[in-house]
Amino acid sequence: MTSMIVIAATAVPPHLRGALSRWLLEVTPELYVGTVSARVRDELWVSVSAVCQNGSAVLAYPSDNEQGFELRTIGSQRRAPVDFDGLTLVSFRRDSQENAKAI
Repeated sequence: MTSMIVIAATAVPPHLRGALSRWLLEVTPELYVGTVSARVRDELWVSVSAVCQNGSAVLAYPSDNEQGFELRTIGSQRRAPVDFDGLTLVSFRRDSQENAKAI
């Protein structure tokens, strides 16, 4: 069964952007939307994870839970999804925490 997915990829190599564009529509720079099967979704995420390097990416896709979706992330980001009793909330890191990790 196919379902809609959204991938936001920041500072990723151009060849990954091209690969994502084969399966998904790039609606704005670095934001991809499309309808694919779960297998294609997982293979796309493996590709994104393998070449992300210094960039970051977020995948949102439908799921059978209270919120109706799940998130996957890779790379260094200010926002991080956190599971809170079955609900996904977004935690914000302060700039001082990001700077400490970079050192």
